[in-house]
Amino acid sequence: MSLIHSNSAFTRESPSRVKLAAAFAAVYIIWGSTFLAMRFAVATIPPLYMAGTRHLVAGALLYPFVRLRSREKPTGTNWLAALFLGGMLLFVGNGAVAWSEQTVPSSVAALLVATVSLWMVFIEWLRPGGQRPSARVIAGVALGFTGMVFLVGPGNLFGNAGSGSRVNPAGAAILLGGSLCWALGSVYTRHVRLPKNPLLGAAMQSLAGGVLLYTFGTITGEARAFHWSQISTSSALAVGYLVVFGSLLGFSAYSWLLRTVAPSRVSTYAFVNPVVAMILGWALAGERISVRTFAAAAIILAGVVIVITAPHRSTTPPQAEEAVSPDAAVETENVQA
Repeated sequence: MSLIHSNSAFTRESPSRVKLAAAFAAVYIIWGSTFLAMRFAVATIPPLYMAGTRHLVAGALLYPFVRLRSREKPTGTNWLAALFLGGMLLFVGNGAVAWSEQTVPSSVAALLVATVSLWMVFIEWLRPGGQRPSARVIAGVALGFTGMVFLVGPGNLFGNAGSGSRVNPAGAAILLGGSLCWALGSVYTRHVRLPKNPLLGAAMQSLAGGVLLYTFGTITGEARAFHWSQISTSSALAVGYLVVFGSLLGFSAYSWLLRTVAPSRVSTYAFVNPVVAMILGWALAGERISVRTFAAAAIILAGVVIVITAPHRSTTPPQAEEAVSPDAAVETENVQA
């Protein structure tokens, strides 16, 4: 059995404008708020155990419900695909965000995760059958990574930036690596054999990712330093929010969008999430937003916008073309873990 499927597992339904709008709103707004929720959650819960709990609970709630409703029985190949995607998206991608938010402000974490759209350019270029990016896309990628270096680099490289505005380099490196893996998983969502029902696939990925996170958390010794009595009320409420809104609603919507419209279109969430995260981090957590952060945000998001809105030849398989109605295609034309 082959994990990779050249014709990808697209849903064949023609999504309505309302359904598309609701899914994009969940990915835009809800996911923007999860960065702050994760900061509250990891305050008293080890990051990998926290993320593992979030995804295991969400998967355990969603899987039996969708399994019974759809009556679809996942195959061994489906589970291998879910293990691969759950590893890329949730274990490495989301786990990196949870771990890094111990030292990186939630607003800055969201900004660095926006590089997912830039990583996708390289993945689409280097993958079999991919295409070389245009000069405009290359310029956008260069601009985006310039902003990232400005945000993360030492203060003395930038005149009056000051060392106090520097982002923790280890946390930033973990975030960038996690974003690369999220981008890889997002692209290959369209090329692996998942169940026909997108929600069933999302539930399986949540279970797989949760198990991987718990396993790695145990190996790295999180259990030895963790006691249930240390969990604060705010951390417990944050985990509950992440389960319901971040995973059951947000991740399910993201999984459905990746199989309904092109991943490069879904990636518009990458320049909405940081704005939402910055506002919430400043308003609810007292996070300081420096002039340097604003400047870096403007540079990074400008690069992301250039990449996403650049004209490009469609590489969408026939199944994808059938999945999007003419109206929906127009609506998402300028619309990417």
